[in-house]
Amino acid sequence: MTKIIAEIAQAHDGSLGIAHSYIDALSKTGVDTIKFQTHIAEAESSIYEPFRVKFSKQDATRFEYWKRMEFNLNQWKEIKKHCDEVGLEFMSSPFSNAAVDLLEEVGVKCYKVGSGEVNNLLLLEKIAQTGKPIIISSGMSSLSELDTTVAFLKERNLEYSILQCTTSYPTSPEQYGLNVIQELKERYQVPIGFSDHSSSIESCIAATALGAEILEFHVVFDKEMFGPDAKSSLTIAETSLLVNGVRNIEKALQNPIDKNNNFQFSDLKQIFEKSLAVNKDLDIGHVLTFSDLETKKPKGYGILASDYKNVIGKTLNKPMKKWDFLNIEDINE
Repeated sequence: MTKIIAEIAQAHDGSLGIAHSYIDALSKTGVDTIKFQTHIAEAESSIYEPFRVKFSKQDATRFEYWKRMEFNLNQWKEIKKHCDEVGLEFMSSPFSNAAVDLLEEVGVKCYKVGSGEVNNLLLLEKIAQTGKPIIISSGMSSLSELDTTVAFLKERNLEYSILQCTTSYPTSPEQYGLNVIQELKERYQVPIGFSDHSSSIESCIAATALGAEILEFHVVFDKEMFGPDAKSSLTIAETSLLVNGVRNIEKALQNPIDKNNNFQFSDLKQIFEKSLAVNKDLDIGHVLTFSDLETKKPKGYGILASDYKNVIGKTLNKPMKKWDFLNIEDINE
């Protein structure tokens, strides 16, 4: 079954209460996993880091913003406990080795690495030392860069999967790169998924139909909220719609239709298919032409509509009224 990951990231804006509110809200949508981001400002950033998007009027620097996004170990443990209580897998992306140490104390089953960390072999080495599976986003990576990272993970016998991702906020349809899903499947022979920033549900539904085994997308209570990802996110209501759509697509893919066998439509064919009829009063001895014919429901009251060519040029052996069904006994062979 497709693993559906709803990413809160920084949508909590540093508020522990809001973080818990997201857990409760998302527990009702049917997602499998709720993902956060674990930021330790001093370990991952500096005062020189520029804003990706200048969204904040309260944080003078990106470093200050990351500092405000931090939770301490006990707070993370409470978040993890809450996820366990509502049946959601807790996941969080680390952005430093220190964050990996913290998450190991919190307890995670799997690591997700963002697009900007795919070439960070120091961080990947740290994660590899935990022996836990890793999901990597390929948003900013070329295939050659991915090859290097994959070789690194293979050397360490690490279980891994890859997400097709476009690092653009929000992502336009021209940027989805849905074709890459199959390319990655063929190239790496591991589970491949789709990480979305489009702020729409159709991209993940399409990715599911194309074989994505993992879906990840940002979630926010309202797209007008403060934060770098709000306009690239889904709302809670949209998340519920997406989960329902994905599960329906899964059922469809698990139940292929055999177009060689249409037995189940026998009764419907009797109703919807048609029999030949005449469209005007015709005398005995009339030579039937194409323009004399019509088809009427149901099937079985006249010659099959598909056999119309067999009656053209034949003569009637009795007079017929307009809209009468035409049967084989009404014509001379």
